[in-house]
Amino acid sequence: MRVAFMGTPDFAVPTLKALLAGGHEIVGVYSQPPAPAGRGKKLRPSPVQAFAESASLPVFTPKSMRNEVAQAEFSVLQPDIAVVVAYGQILPQAVLDTPKHGCVNVHASLLPRWRGAAPIHRAVMAGDTKTGVCIMQMEAGLDTGPVLIRAETDIAPDDTTLSLHDRLSDMGASLINEAVEGLVSGTLVAERQGEEGVTYAKKIEKAEARIDWSRSAVEVDQHVRGLFPFPGAWSEMAGERIKVLAGIMEEAGGAAAGQALDDEMLIACGRGAYRVERAQRAGKAPMDRADLLRGFTLPKGTKVGLDD
Repeated sequence: MRVAFMGTPDFAVPTLKALLAGGHEIVGVYSQPPAPAGRGKKLRPSPVQAFAESASLPVFTPKSMRNEVAQAEFSVLQPDIAVVVAYGQILPQAVLDTPKHGCVNVHASLLPRWRGAAPIHRAVMAGDTKTGVCIMQMEAGLDTGPVLIRAETDIAPDDTTLSLHDRLSDMGASLINEAVEGLVSGTLVAERQGEEGVTYAKKIEKAEARIDWSRSAVEVDQHVRGLFPFPGAWSEMAGERIKVLAGIMEEAGGAAAGQALDDEMLIACGRGAYRVERAQRAGKAPMDRADLLRGFTLPKGTKVGLDD
């Protein structure tokens, strides 16, 4: 089939590779425009654009698909179907209606749970025990379309957004050809999403990355894992802003939330305690706790994250 692909981050690249391996003709790859990156703030193409160019595929990077010129350019490609994976733009109806067989989206949640921008982060932060991938037909609503295929995976106690991201990316790629071919041939019947259990995965704001030590150790652990690697959970400690990358929960009490219970970065929570195992000081590389404590001290009784 003639496939238009629309995606931007690393998460989308395996699906594009799978479509190529499936023998489809990729008539155009759409991605967000190159963005400033690194210390020099030089324009850097997205992972999808970089791969597409390495594979000699035609690439388009319009700022908005609501632009009539961009829509006309898309129409000229005459795609049989469009595959959308974390593109980063809401597609107008004119674009949704252009492909002969419509547009399908690879979404990293078990819809209708976690519709929206940050489904992987939100699933970990909420303490979900399962998540998955849904490939759905797109419509005007935000992730409201009928689902063609869904696949589940457990969220392990040590899973982070990074580990789930990679697993779900591969899951979506493994299902895309079956979904596309099943839709076009009529062998797959899409299932409408129910209205029960709808939740929205709003974009992660930097302000919410701060650790609230008054929450339970379980919730602090979910918060840290859900925000790893980006934007990273953080807390004020001994006058510094420390990014907490990993830790373990421990049974401990007898102190106010946010108080260091020993000299080894065990912090009291609203219930239980959390020991920081890996962290990063501003301007420094990530370090394990033992290495961090060679140049940084957090004595027992120190209050963290309280009046910063």
